[in-house]
Amino acid sequence: MSPYNFKYFIFLISFICCSVDKTSAQNNGLRAYTLEDGLPQSQVYDIIQDDIGYLWLGTRGGGVCKFNGEEFEVWNEDDGLLSNYIHSLSFANDSLFIGTRKGLSIKTKKKFYNLEGFQINKIFRVNNKTYLATNVGIHQYLPEKGLKKIMLDTKINTSIINDIVYDGKLFWVATNKGLWKLNKIHKDASIMVRHSAFNFSAALYHKSKVYAAAFNKGVLVLNTNAKTYGNDWIKEPMRVNHISVHNNELWFSTDNRGISVVNLGEFKIKKKINQKNGLAISHIRKSISDRQSNIWIATSGGGFYKYFPNNFTHYDQKTGLKRNRVYAVHSFNDEIWASNSEAGLIKINTDGIQDIQQDEKFANVKIKTITNDNRGNIWVGSEGKGILYKQITTKDSIVVDKSNLKKPTTYTVVKTEIKDRIINKKRGLLSNWIRSIVISNDTVWAASNSSGITRFVYDYKKNKLRKTRRFTKRRGIEDVQISDMKKGPKGKIWYATQNGDVGYLKKNKVTHLNNVINQKISINTLLFNDDKLYIGTAGQGIWWSDLSGKIKFNKLKGEKDLYSNNIYQMIFDNNNDLWVGTERGVDRIEINLLNQITDVFHFGRNDGFLGIETCLNAVTKDIKGNLWFGAIYGLTKYESGEISKATTKPEIFFENVEVAYKSLDSINPNIWSKNNNILQLTPTQTELSFSYKTIDLDHPNDIEYRYKLNNTAWSPWSSDQKQNLAGLAYGEHSFSAQSRNHRWEESEPITFKLFIDKPIYQKIWFQLTLLVLILLALTAITLSYIRKVKLKSKEERERLQMQNHLLSLEQKALRLQMNPHFIFNVLNGIKAMGTSNPTKMNNTINTFATLLRETLYNSRKDNITLDQEMKTLKHYIEVEKLMANKPFEYTISIDSEFDPEEVLIPPMLIQPFVENAIRHGILKGNKNGILKVLFHTNEEFLHCKILDNGLGIFQSQKAKIKTDHQSMALTVTQERLESISGKDALQIEEIIEEDSSIAGTQIAFRIPLETDY
Repeated sequence: MSPYNFKYFIFLISFICCSVDKTSAQNNGLRAYTLEDGLPQSQVYDIIQDDIGYLWLGTRGGGVCKFNGEEFEVWNEDDGLLSNYIHSLSFANDSLFIGTRKGLSIKTKKKFYNLEGFQINKIFRVNNKTYLATNVGIHQYLPEKGLKKIMLDTKINTSIINDIVYDGKLFWVATNKGLWKLNKIHKDASIMVRHSAFNFSAALYHKSKVYAAAFNKGVLVLNTNAKTYGNDWIKEPMRVNHISVHNNELWFSTDNRGISVVNLGEFKIKKKINQKNGLAISHIRKSISDRQSNIWIATSGGGFYKYFPNNFTHYDQKTGLKRNRVYAVHSFNDEIWASNSEAGLIKINTDGIQDIQQDEKFANVKIKTITNDNRGNIWVGSEGKGILYKQITTKDSIVVDKSNLKKPTTYTVVKTEIKDRIINKKRGLLSNWIRSIVISNDTVWAASNSSGITRFVYDYKKNKLRKTRRFTKRRGIEDVQISDMKKGPKGKIWYATQNGDVGYLKKNKVTHLNNVINQKISINTLLFNDDKLYIGTAGQGIWWSDLSGKIKFNKLKGEKDLYSNNIYQMIFDNNNDLWVGTERGVDRIEINLLNQITDVFHFGRNDGFLGIETCLNAVTKDIKGNLWFGAIYGLTKYESGEISKATTKPEIFFENVEVAYKSLDSINPNIWSKNNNILQLTPTQTELSFSYKTIDLDHPNDIEYRYKLNNTAWSPWSSDQKQNLAGLAYGEHSFSAQSRNHRWEESEPITFKLFIDKPIYQKIWFQLTLLVLILLALTAITLSYIRKVKLKSKEERERLQMQNHLLSLEQKALRLQMNPHFIFNVLNGIKAMGTSNPTKMNNTINTFATLLRETLYNSRKDNITLDQEMKTLKHYIEVEKLMANKPFEYTISIDSEFDPEEVLIPPMLIQPFVENAIRHGILKGNKNGILKVLFHTNEEFLHCKILDNGLGIFQSQKAKIKTDHQSMALTVTQERLESISGKDALQIEEIIEEDSSIAGTQIAFRIPLETDY
């Protein structure tokens, strides 16, 4: 080979390697979603975003699905969908319109309403009307009539309608038989002209221009504001399925060459997105922009993609690595060295990804650490094989180009030679299981997994170890399970262990610090920055200590929390921000001068960090300040710099409201909430459930929510998206919810109002009515009771009145009665006096007549005066005295401040006692009879005493022959006294002398004092 050809060959090989590897390493920020992620079918023919933020995807064979950034929810023919072959989607009036191969399906809530017809290629809505571009003309959906074909030009009616756009004046209809313009979609349209006769597959109206794609011709550009349309053609791309505008760029989705991005105005292709830079397939159906500035790409056969420009470049097996897992990464000069699973080492530089040849003894070995010495050599620590030392030397070779014999050209070619040296336990190491290597000048420290640390000086010329020293438990390292080792300030070599200890080596002395955070957990990684030591733990986050003073570790914390406390990697960038690798991706942590966290920025798979879980201590920073992270799914580079992406404030929506465990399908809770409506509920509907959601397609799992009922305090932030409320009180309530995203930006609260009606028994009007009814009932009962009492009282009164009347009649009859024997004796005495003593007879007759007259007169009255009673008694006693068989004396006296004419007394009350005193006392005694009737008064009573000196009442009763008249008279009189004065009003007792002989009888009683004034 001639020198010229050799030079050309070297140049060509370098160019090819460089270009291929560079192309492979590019990252357009593509994130694929396929069947493995839950997508029901890989052919996605349409994609849209609803008002809440969900992505809806129509697939060819898998039905329709909803995507929240993490999970898919699928509906197909088994759920009521007309067909699983979807061509077009559109949202209108809270319903999803689905254009299928068999016609139209309308999904409202959980139900499908199907209208069979032709294949629907596009659903076009304008002025609240829904037009359907089908395989056989244009149809219109009428809610009450269903699908109705619109009869236009015959060629339109029989064409395949691919797209419809409206420029504000005219409708542009893209068909397989040409591009048509109409002033209205109606049979009476005054303008109905075919503008171009090609097969048009897609159309777009944007800023006064109509872009119409002719399938095998290019893209026609029409200026609708000019006098003439212009009819300019963009010749490339062709075979366009869809046209969209993103970031002021035209995106053409083709069926064979991916996406072509064209600058607006210049109409020049700016870039292409196809299989060469990340797409699995080049048949693209559509692209859309979401509210978070992501671009979503639907493909036919490769699922769909999220395109989001970011600062990350990812390398994996598809883009040049031998395998995906990267256990160690190290920056050296302008190159990146990395261990690639058990497949050895790779090197990345300006020439791309290069495979590094190595000793066969290191085949299929995990390389866990990489570093370099100051001579430019690479040192590699492995699991089980010790250390691989790669001695790198370079030589200049001179190449002479003699193609021009007159003037030969000389070239210098740099040739790199690598020699492998193995250092293992046989040559002086404590163990072949190497966790970390630190090199300072010519001194090497090698930390093993479980044996301790070996320090040695390597003799490069003789290839052997000198000044070897082993640091084990005997030397002071109490925990030899080393997890990481780093060089710190003042030449100290620091180590961390799997049991939570740290320590350092200096001048052959070990300083071991036991359990520095008082928790027996693994310390995975060490990092130094500005005399501060940071330790990353397995499960307890990051701790730090200032080494300029007393060593005391504090937990790194602040305004925000880390996304994970499992710390695998730590590194500071050139802006002094701390980057942390975890099982969830990487976090960029901003720290203030007080070493407090002020902000945390997380980067996961949806942010461009495709490695996902990072590997232990596999992190480095290159000479340009770029960060390199080793992960289980490849190697990721982060280039500092700003990439603009719109940040949107989160928005929260009500997804569902349940009452008594049943969804309220009759209302849209979001419209209800925005209109400030109040939901009226019955008294039994006190159990409610509210479901709410914020869609963040970038960080779907980092949304937090809080809620409150009425005017109570907000609940703590949590990931709960549903709240159940049971036993709500009657009356008006308001339920509010709020969300915040991964940046802790808060949404505006949303509020749902409701009113739970009181039971009828708790309503004021019912209570008042019931109270009135109770009062009326009580009143009625009271009145009825009073009537009954009055009636009973009346009856009792009438009965008593009758009894009183009868008693009164009886008393009157008794009062009218005279003792027959007494009358007989009086009459016989009068008769005897007629012959012997006519004068006495006349007196007796007069006195008896007066007595009879007074008795008749008094018997008709209830009360008489005391004076009248005393006169009647006097006449009665006089008659008795005239008729008695022995003489007796009597006196009637009164002691009172009242005149006898003023004091009232019932008639004939005293006569029975006087009669009994005369007949059964005086007349039966042996002494001259004496009768005394005494009256006296006090403030309340009239007192009366009848005294006689007769036989004595008890002796008289023994010898007395009872008569009905006497018995009845005394009994009635006694009852009269008890009714007037109560029990014990009458007292009858014998008068006893000092010698116990009976001197007579005393009868005493009292009655209430009554006067006639």
